[in-house]
Amino acid sequence: MARGVPFDQARDRAVAALESRDRRLAHELAAGVLRRRAELDRTLDLSRADPRLHDVLRLGAYQLRWLDRVPAHAAVSTSVELARETAGEAASGYVNQALRRLGESPPGVAERAAVPTHPEWLLRRWTEQFGPQETEGLAEWNDSHPPLTVQAARWDQPALAKHFVEAGLAVEPAPWDAGLHIRRAAPEETLAPPQFPGFDAGGFIVQDASAQLVCRFAAIPPGAHCYDACAAPGGKSVTLERLGARVVAGDIRRDRLVRLRENLGRAGVAIRMLCADLLFAPFPNGSWDAVVVDAPCTATGTMARHPDARWRITPDAIERAATRQRLLLRAAAQLVRRGGTLVYATCSLEPEENEAIVEDFLTHERSFGRAPVADAVPRRLLLTPAGDLQTLPHRDRMDGAFAARLERVR
Repeated sequence: MARGVPFDQARDRAVAALESRDRRLAHELAAGVLRRRAELDRTLDLSRADPRLHDVLRLGAYQLRWLDRVPAHAAVSTSVELARETAGEAASGYVNQALRRLGESPPGVAERAAVPTHPEWLLRRWTEQFGPQETEGLAEWNDSHPPLTVQAARWDQPALAKHFVEAGLAVEPAPWDAGLHIRRAAPEETLAPPQFPGFDAGGFIVQDASAQLVCRFAAIPPGAHCYDACAAPGGKSVTLERLGARVVAGDIRRDRLVRLRENLGRAGVAIRMLCADLLFAPFPNGSWDAVVVDAPCTATGTMARHPDARWRITPDAIERAATRQRLLLRAAAQLVRRGGTLVYATCSLEPEENEAIVEDFLTHERSFGRAPVADAVPRRLLLTPAGDLQTLPHRDRMDGAFAARLERVR
C-alpha cells in the first residue's frame, strides 16, 4: 500500500510461492491488518516505535487480538524474528516486550468495536450523504469477506455452476442474476480462480455483479460499434461484447494492456485493443455509435475487496479524480455520433465523482441528455431519481457503482 501497489496485486505476488495453508493465513493477516489498522495503531502507540517496525507490530497485534487459531506465543515469536531481520537485535527486544504486554490485557468485544475501522473523515462524509444507519451498514460490509463473483464467458452459467459444485465450491446466483457468487464449502479456505474448473478454457471471468449491471444499464444496441475507452482489465469489454456490441478496447497504460490481452484472449472474444489516452484518442469526432468511460476513480465502492483503499484515499484525492473525470467525459463526448450513446461509470460512492460530474457535463454540453433504457436494470432499487444507476454495497451485496447513460441528441 505504501508503494502505491493495489492490495490484491501486492498480496498475490508476495504469497505466490507459499503452500495453500500458509497462503490462506497470509491473506487473512494482510486484509485483517488493513481493516483493523486504526484499532491496532491506537493500541500500540506507534509514535514511539521505529517506523520500520510498524507493520511488524501490527501483524503481531492483529494475531493476538483477532485470530484465535494462532497461539499467542507463536504470534509473539514470529514477530520478534521479523523485527530482528528488519531492524536488528534491539528492535526484536522492543517488539517482544510490546506484544507480551499487549497479550496480557486482551480487549473485550465492546472495546474492540468502539474503534472505527475507517478514517473518521470518511465516516463523517458518508454519514452526511447516507445517514448514520446506512453508514454503519456500509462499514460493516467493508469489514466483511464478500463473496467472489464470476460471469460466464465461453461456458454458460448452468455449466459453470455444475462444474464448480463438483469441485467442492459453494455456488449461488448473484443478486439480480448478475453472475454467480462463489464461496469455499469450508469457510477457512481462500478462493483461487486460476484453480477453478474452466479457468484455462476461458469458461468464466472474475467480475463483480455491479460491473455486469453497468453493462446491462449501458444497453448498447446489438451490432453497435463501441469504444471502451478505459478498458483494462477487460471485464466490461467482455460483457459488452457478449451482450452484442462490437467492441474496441483501449487503455492509456501499456502495463495494463498485458492483463487486458490475457483476459480477452482467455474469454475468446473478438475485441481489438489499442494503447491510447482518451484525451488524445486517435479517432475522428463523431465516429462511434457508443463510447464507455469507466473512469479512474477513488474506488470507495470496492473497500470490502480492497481494504487498503480506505487508508489510501484523501479528500484531495477525490478532488483530483473529479478533475480528470470531467476531462475524460468531455473528450469521450466528441467521439460519439448524433444519436449515439455515451456511458460514464465509476466504482466510487462519492457524489463529486458521480452525479456532480454528469450534471456539470450536461450543463456545458447541451447536445447530450440522459437516456436510460426502461427495464435495462431493476428500476425499483438501482436507479437514482435522475435515472442513473447506483449500487450500494451493504444494500445490494455487491460493489458500489455508478453509471449514467447519455445520448447525443443533436
